[in-house]
Parts: sequence; structure tokens; C-alpha cells
Amino acid sequence: MKKNILTLFITSLLLVLTACESGSETTAEDGNSETKKIKVANFYGADHRVNVAFEEKFKTIVEEESNGSLEVEIYSNNQLGGEEAIYQGTQSGSIEIGILSVIMESEVPRIGLFTLPFLFDDFDHASRVLDSEVGEEIKGELEENTGLKHLGYGVNGYRVFSSNKPLESMEDFQSYRVRMPNVPQMIAIGQSLGATVEPLPMSELFSALEQGVVDGQENPYSTISASGFYEVQSHILHSNHEFLPNNIVANKEFWDELSSEEQDIVQGAMDETLEHSWELAETEVEEEIKFLEEEGLEIIYPDDEFHSEMVEATEPVFNDFYESNSWGEETVEKIRELAN
Repeated sequence: MKKNILTLFITSLLLVLTACESGSETTAEDGNSETKKIKVANFYGADHRVNVAFEEKFKTIVEEESNGSLEVEIYSNNQLGGEEAIYQGTQSGSIEIGILSVIMESEVPRIGLFTLPFLFDDFDHASRVLDSEVGEEIKGELEENTGLKHLGYGVNGYRVFSSNKPLESMEDFQSYRVRMPNVPQMIAIGQSLGATVEPLPMSELFSALEQGVVDGQENPYSTISASGFYEVQSHILHSNHEFLPNNIVANKEFWDELSSEEQDIVQGAMDETLEHSWELAETEVEEEIKFLEEEGLEIIYPDDEFHSEMVEATEPVFNDFYESNSWGEETVEKIRELAN
């Protein structure tokens, strides 16, 4: 009899303890103390200044100011897929924040302004445009057409052509097989210069260069350095044929679920991160050129005649853009006016 009473007591005690433990787990999962993870995905190398800035600035600020209630995980170098996968993942919510370039151009026609050739004079000019009415129009169209929250413009940079042979004249483009992003207007630029364009994913580019599938590619100096393309290239044409920003976007459902205080923390950290990136962008170009030259690459600076020939050859890209977008010519004129 005593044995049965003791057994019943122990069993009851275990049930109470189990219930208490279960309640504690529920509170941790469902209460305000839950840590929200923010996955930030991009296609840049881990050492690229974009990832350095997000590690040193964004991640640090968000986690410190939220007292650990927000945790930032940065996935660089196509870890969660290439740019198209990152775009789709941010829309679906499997990724909270995506660092994109212009992959959404087909859905956001005004993004095509960035892929028009030789339109932006320098970093200051590009910055003024993004801070202007033009930048706001692009941001608004992006949010309306994609359902994403636009958090700001970062710096991708001016794009140049790298190759396994010199590009010193328009004739050299005729035998040049170049990888370019799968963006129609960017492909049109390469074709208008006379090159054969292969729109390979970024994740396949290094091996394509190494195996000679393509002769070269075009990206900013920072990407050529951080992605190691200098190991399989010998020359760079300092063309500066396009300036591309980074569009930092967030999944709208994720954003709306943040408290107003959390939104302020994330946006404030983003603003500080992007401001730092813009400050570094222009000065780092000189350092990247020096590094690439030390690695054995020859930098070819086109003379005025060669530059003018490239500008003239790509003029049809503007005409096609104007035909497709009734607002195109007027907006391009606004951009050019901001150069002064």
C-alpha cells in the first residue's frame, strides 16, 4: 500500500515538472523574447566590400541595438543561390533581405536606366541621381511591381571588361566571347560593341573563364578582385561602360512583422552601412587597380577616339529604351542635367 502511494506521488511529481518545462519552452518560442533571424543574401565574394560593410556595420549595429532580439546571418558568394534565386527567395520570404543589382529589370522598367551605357559620369553624379526624384521614382516602381520593401541604394560600381587578351580597339570585340548577366539591355550593350555574349550565372563564371568557355567578363574592379577572376584573366579594359547600384530589398511580410522600434533599428543600421559603402567606393577603386596590376593584369585605358567609338556603337541601346518607355528620354535628360 505504502509502495503504491509512493509510486503515485513520484509519477504525479514528474508530470508536474514536465508540464512546467513544456510551458517554459512555449513562452520562449511564443513570447517577446524570441530571437528573430534576418538572413541577408548576396552573390559577392566574402571579402567584397559589400560583405565587409554588412558584417562590420549592419550586423553589429542591429544585434547591439536590439539587445540580441534580432540576429543577422550573412550569406555571401551565392550560398543561397545566384541573383535570380536571391530575388525569388526574398519575394517568397525564405530570405529576409536580398542585395540585388538589376535582375528585376523586366518587372521594373525604370531599373533599365542603370543599364544604359556611358550615362553616369562619376560616383558623385550617380549619388546625386539616386538621391533625386529619379531615384525615388525607381524605388516606388520597384516596391509597387515586386511587392518588396526597398531599404536603400548601395554601390556595385562602374563595370569594366576583363579578358584573356588585349581589348585595344573596336575590332578586338569581334573575336571576344564575354559573359554578361542575363539582363536583356546589358546583353544588348555587349552585342552592340560587336562581342559574342554568353549570359552565364555568376556561380559558373570562374570555371567558364578557367576552361576557356568565354574569353572574359565585365564587372566592377571590386568583384574581379574579390571573386579571384584575376587568376584566369590577363587584361582589363577600363571602359566604365555602366554604373550599377545595389538595390537592398526586404521581404514585405517580414518587414511588416517587425515592431516600429525594430524597423527603426534595421533601417538606421542600413542607412549607416550604405553611407559607409559610398564613402569607400571611389577610393577603393585605386587600391583595387593597384592590386590587380600587382597580380600581373594589364589595365588598358581607352583613348578619346576609342571611347567615342564605344559610345557611338551603343547609341541604339538608348533608342530601343526610348521606344519601349515613353518617359525614357525625359528621364535620361534629367540624369544628364544632374552631372553638372
